[in-house]
Amino acid sequence: MTAATVGGRGAGRAQATRASLLAAARGVFSESGFAEANIADVVSRAGASVGSLYHHFGGKADLYLALFEDYQSRQEERAASAVRGARGEGERDPFELFLVGAGAYLRGCWEERELARMFLDGGGPPGFELIARRRYRDWILVNAALLRADDQPLGETLVLVLTTVVAEAGREVAVQDTRDDAMRLADEVLEMLGRIGRG
Repeated sequence: MTAATVGGRGAGRAQATRASLLAAARGVFSESGFAEANIADVVSRAGASVGSLYHHFGGKADLYLALFEDYQSRQEERAASAVRGARGEGERDPFELFLVGAGAYLRGCWEERELARMFLDGGGPPGFELIARRRYRDWILVNAALLRADDQPLGETLVLVLTTVVAEAGREVAVQDTRDDAMRLADEVLEMLGRIGRG
């Protein structure tokens, strides 16, 4: 057995431990909220040790922030993948591409509704609001580039309005009782955004 093989197995175990801690944290934080969540519950669900949690995350706050970053990365990839797919099918209109990305984001809010509810409602560790705000600002900049905001009057204002509507709609989609209700709301929001953007 080579050192690379041993290192590869160790890395695989570390990744598996990290993933199980994140999955357990997802359940515990969603049920209890950040303030009431207990590290002992997370490690118990993960079948891990307290030491492994602190090794991978440094504590409860870091674990929450890692969960947030993972969720945001998945949401960004959903939207980017949908936009790439639409471009691949020949769509070139920036606003139509924005709507495709927004639709993917809203569907993600339903698919991961327990996380969407938790993060959109706030209540994380100290400093979380600032981190979430920075992520939101980054999202606005991505949308500004997609919509070519610099090339049109009121472009930056339009991007701000559209992004804000999608974010708030995501919160509402996540709290619907059924998938049908959530998708109906998402479709209505996209229709309304279409009227705003094309107007």
